[in-house]
Amino acid sequence: MKKSKKSGADDLRKEYDFSKLGPGVRGKYAQRLKDVVLVPLDAEIAQAFPTSKSVNQALRSVLEARKRTRRVATVARRVTRPSTVRKK
Repeated sequence: MKKSKKSGADDLRKEYDFSKLGPGVRGKYAQRLKDVVLVPLDAEIAQAFPTSKSVNQALRSVLEARKRTRRVATVARRVTRPSTVRKK
């Protein structure tokens, strides 16, 4: 017969023998996360970009547009900038 959990009793023991687990290894899984950057997204952004692939694609397109805009702005400044003339 199965025991029922009507009273919400814990399944935890009073004491555990951690010596049976062996030594812990510091940073065991750190190499897997070497190139991972976690950034929290607002809920509305997460809905618009549900996967990391879609987030990366959108950010790459923003960076590309930014590069093009900077080039155009730099050329426009060179063309429209009046030459400096000194008055005597």
